[in-house]
Amino acid sequence: MTETDERVNRAARLGFEPGQVVQEIGYNDDDVDKDLRQGIEEMTGQSLVDENYADVADVVLLWFRDDDGDATDALVDAIGLLEDGGIIWMLTPKAGRDGYIEPSDVSEAAQTAGLSQTKPVSVAKDWTGARFVAAKR
Repeated sequence: MTETDERVNRAARLGFEPGQVVQEIGYNDDDVDKDLRQGIEEMTGQSLVDENYADVADVVLLWFRDDDGDATDALVDAIGLLEDGGIIWMLTPKAGRDGYIEPSDVSEAAQTAGLSQTKPVSVAKDWTGARFVAAKR
């Protein structure tokens, strides 16, 4: 399997699909996983859009570290960027890495923001991801 295939397969396992608009928030050139980003772009067939994107997205990719502010506020802001039925992937540094956030803090922020969370998964060498969808009303 080629490196490109591995990146695309990882993005597909996370649920990214061809044609999706993925808006990236919290990008920091120093610490994000570039292979994951590239795999998402290869899977969706388009570049990630940044915080200045003027339309709604299918997925928000939220890189979030302990010193990035309030997690609840970040998730509420992300909800406003989504198409109905959209998904938020909140990526946080793994335990022992700079910017680590306790999973219980992420879970509490999600509940406060009205989101349902799936079990966190390893998405890259240094990052854990939690997938959020709007809670059923």
